[in-house]
Amino acid sequence: MSSPLIRAAVLTGVGIAVINILFAGTRYGFATLPVWFYAVQLLLLPAMVYTLRIFGQALRTRPYVQRAALYALGWAPPYLIYSLSGELLRPGVNVGAAVVSAIVFLLIFAAVFAAIRKPQ
Repeated sequence: MSSPLIRAAVLTGVGIAVINILFAGTRYGFATLPVWFYAVQLLLLPAMVYTLRIFGQALRTRPYVQRAALYALGWAPPYLIYSLSGELLRPGVNVGAAVVSAIVFLLIFAAVFAAIRKPQ
């Protein structure tokens, strides 16, 4: 993997983490955000770098279902970190429903992304 690609993945992870902190902070108050929430945002950095190979493989995969599955696997770690860390701040959250909702969104997103990003 090239250095600019890794740099872009790290910067994207930092951007997503900052946005998630801003959204959660404005919703619940920055003073009330628990320490684990900030620590979980750090997981976005390796999650973005780790999935680079999966996206590269998806770009070369011709069968639609396999390509969609690779995109879903590529987006799963960063999106689940982003989505679930915000959901778990809500009092009385139904964790099962939050996970199912995130997985359904990932599958829809992967299907659309695989249709748009066809290999040449």
